[in-house]
Amino acid sequence: MCLKQIFPLFRALGANGVLIEYEDMFPYEGHLRLLRAKHAYSPSEIKEILHLATLNELEVIPLVQTFGHMEFVLKHEALAHLREVARFPNTLNPHKEESLALVRAMIDQVMELHPGARWLHVGCDEVYYLGEGETSRQWLQQEPNSKAELCLSHMEAVASHVRARYPTTTPLMWDDMLRDIPEDQLSGSRVPQLVEPVLWDYGADLDLHGKALLVEKYRKSGFSWLWAASAFKGATGVNQSLTPIEHHLRNHLQWLQVAGSVPADTLRGIILTGWQRYDHFSVLCELLPVGIPSLAVCLQVLLHGDFAENVKARVENFLGISSLEEMSFRR
Repeated sequence: MCLKQIFPLFRALGANGVLIEYEDMFPYEGHLRLLRAKHAYSPSEIKEILHLATLNELEVIPLVQTFGHMEFVLKHEALAHLREVARFPNTLNPHKEESLALVRAMIDQVMELHPGARWLHVGCDEVYYLGEGETSRQWLQQEPNSKAELCLSHMEAVASHVRARYPTTTPLMWDDMLRDIPEDQLSGSRVPQLVEPVLWDYGADLDLHGKALLVEKYRKSGFSWLWAASAFKGATGVNQSLTPIEHHLRNHLQWLQVAGSVPADTLRGIILTGWQRYDHFSVLCELLPVGIPSLAVCLQVLLHGDFAENVKARVENFLGISSLEEMSFRR
């Protein structure tokens, strides 16, 4: 299934953008060349992806992990000294200037092949073991240092680089590391002026009241725009083979309720995530082809606001099937 076939379907179903987390599939060059997988895209293939996206009126947002989920970078022996905790390759040590130089170089190479990108997603989710490295432990013993401050300072440094080097590009950032930081500490940092957070939740039963309170906290902290993130595949099992459409349908219906409960000028958009794997060392979960029916359902639900019979019929027509029930686990 090639992008020439799939991008027109994305557009027809209601999508207007594509978020791409390249990880080791990006054609890094120079001292970053070791990050490339053997079968990574070439620069010309990246340009072809962007061309196909433009033809189908899909805006591409590249995603570069810059803090957590750095396994594809920190697994390499030459970069292992930049780990927060020596045993684990997932989190970057935020104290070392070399760490910041590394992510700046990664960002610059990605942006070079994405000129004019209006948004760049800098990741920053699930920064496990932050504060547990030896340097962090010593730093945290000094008043008034805190893990929240450690987190915010690295986020600020990364986002400041994006803003300074690419003035027309706004950094996006997953919100989970921000959720427990007090409002006054958030507003006292520069992060709310630099980034647009992406509130993610992939469950079938969202805490709607909790989401509304979180949105209110972020707005009061100074964030001008927020995004939501749902899931159309992945998120239901690390080795899932078939996509449970009902779970993802409920996830999107609940996000619609959240969107309806907050001020109209709050959410800029929603990202429908489609996971390939839970992390760099994990097995693959559902592949894209088996997730297409779920994506069709979820996009059409967001577009029409519900999953009435006429919406279901539209999805079946798009997919060229007589009944969505054919996609069920029992079949």
